[in-house]
Amino acid sequence: MLLIIVCLLCLLLGFVVYSRVVERIVIPYRSETPAIKHPDGMDYVPMSKFKIHLIELLNIAGTGPIFGALMGAKWGPIVFIWIVAGTIFGGAVHDYMSGMMSARNEGRSATFLIRHYLGEGSRYPVLILMIVLMVMVAATFARSASDLLSFITDIPAVAWIVIILLYFIASTLLPIDKLIGKIYPVFGVLLIMMAVIVLIGLFAGGYEMPSFTLENLHPDNEAFFPDMFITVACGAISGFHATQAPMASRCIKDERDGRVVFYGAMIVESVIAVIWAAAGMAFYSDTSALADALASGGASGVVYDIAINVAGPLGGILAVIGVVVCPITSGDTALRSARLMVQDDRGYDSTKLRSGVAITAILLIPIVFLLTIDFSALWNYFSWMNQTLSCIILWTVTVFIVSIRKYNNFALITAIPAVFMTMVVTSFILYSPIGLNLDYEPAMSIAAVITVIITVLFVKYYITSGRAKKIECVTD
Repeated sequence: MLLIIVCLLCLLLGFVVYSRVVERIVIPYRSETPAIKHPDGMDYVPMSKFKIHLIELLNIAGTGPIFGALMGAKWGPIVFIWIVAGTIFGGAVHDYMSGMMSARNEGRSATFLIRHYLGEGSRYPVLILMIVLMVMVAATFARSASDLLSFITDIPAVAWIVIILLYFIASTLLPIDKLIGKIYPVFGVLLIMMAVIVLIGLFAGGYEMPSFTLENLHPDNEAFFPDMFITVACGAISGFHATQAPMASRCIKDERDGRVVFYGAMIVESVIAVIWAAAGMAFYSDTSALADALASGGASGVVYDIAINVAGPLGGILAVIGVVVCPITSGDTALRSARLMVQDDRGYDSTKLRSGVAITAILLIPIVFLLTIDFSALWNYFSWMNQTLSCIILWTVTVFIVSIRKYNNFALITAIPAVFMTMVVTSFILYSPIGLNLDYEPAMSIAAVITVIITVLFVKYYITSGRAKKIECVTD
């Protein structure tokens, strides 16, 4: 279990040390935040730092750090490098910067921020991409939760889907402090307890982890690059998180709270991912057995088996409840953020219930359709779109940093992850069967060329031309 301890310590060190480095680039203001300047009783509602931290954690967690980590564990212990390093230098930076960028721009949605910093030409392609992604998130997480609940209770999944969708509607339309603000902190504590219970069960049960190795242990010998970096999304870096950050940025009372709220929530999510990846490898002894279990019982069945056997009946029940809470409390805020994106884009008043109801009703139509699609296919497309969005956000935040700092080299903190993730998503869509299905080596070569071209064009247009320096934060 030394490997788990090292991973958890590294994540803790990342929060204690590296998050402060990242924070100093933004230099948090001491002036009023959007929540203090524009309280509206609906979306702009001041809340305490730790309450918002727990809300942000529930917003971003979903099934990604659990299902994604279990599927990523098929590659063996090498997955821990991506979860830990990807979080500290990529995902947590991505989340913090997107949250602070929103706070500096009156809490605006990610679609508005991308348009503001990358240009008007990105408006509709990005809006469509994000709305589609939010619909897929809501459908994916509603499906995963209903499948697990059906597996446990023998009540048809359709019944659970109806209940979950009704909850989604309520949390989308009610003021953020009336439902989300009251139950999310409780669910957040439950989620953390769930991870601790599973971790204690692994130690107490004497489960043995495979020895650390850089060897690819995938039973089907699938390449770890780029596949693993797409599969383990929410446990390391996730574009979806940037769609959730504006909701929290509309509620923080002090910009200095951002380090705990945004960077800290991503660290906690990655702790969950480490624990579940370790549980998958330890419980099934080898990656072949884990792959067989995922193929036969699905991720929901694997979660249930591990929870009951590792944590005992009572602990298992709590663990399973925690796993159910994750997708439900991310799916609902995905729908809520989609509502906000449309309202921000069209200039609608978010406090007016009429427009919110109409937008929510329209968004529910494709969600219901996607619930009928095979979960594994839905997850693969969601994962790729999710990581593609993380690239767009990282490039956007790079422009944001250049616009607020005198020296361009500060932007390397997001530009380097942006280049890396551009290579990941480009190579995956070229190489994967769900994409162009090219041979591996040509796909990697073409992806490398595309990544270089994008990087050069970005530097030329935004950095050397001085355009980024002329962009100012939006104030009402």
